[in-house]
Amino acid sequence: MNDPKEPLLLDHEADGIKELDNNLPRWWVWMFNLTILFAASYLLYYHVLKMGDLQAASFDKEWQKGEAIKSAALARFESSIATLQPSKESDVLAKGQQTFLTLCAPCHGPQGQGLVGPNLCDDYWIHGSNFVDNVKTIVNGVPEKGMVTWKGVLKPSEIHAVASYIYTLRGTKPPNPKPPENQLPALPSVQFE
Repeated sequence: MNDPKEPLLLDHEADGIKELDNNLPRWWVWMFNLTILFAASYLLYYHVLKMGDLQAASFDKEWQKGEAIKSAALARFESSIATLQPSKESDVLAKGQQTFLTLCAPCHGPQGQGLVGPNLCDDYWIHGSNFVDNVKTIVNGVPEKGMVTWKGVLKPSEIHAVASYIYTLRGTKPPNPKPPENQLPALPSVQFE
């Protein structure tokens, strides 16, 4: 029998190391018991009594709030499209250029010269030549011709920035531009008497 003054060593041995059999620290035992109590309470509150939302339901509620905020921002933006002017601020144009190079250049070319999509540097615009028409084209896209609707993807500020950047491409002379795909916009007729 072991002497009470010596540590309690078990018969288990591995590589000359014996296992010591002593009591766990009290704080550790209390912490372990608290985790069991928390787990039981959690199970009861969320799964048995269904008093709280599970993660999926909580996510759905937050997602719906976010969609409402996004829809309101898009509605405000769409109602102000008719009065938009292209930005001339360098940071807005830089953000617009970055967005253009990332999302638009695969179809319109890195300099707007046109690849699959039309040339953005000439005056032969297919879907309207003024800034507001450009913004509407970006927002609504042209799905029948393969242009993505960016309304739900880009923020209103990003749409304005990329439209402002595209507006700066007009009149530039990139190498190998795509030929015109439309006629020049008609000028208002003036009648002389």
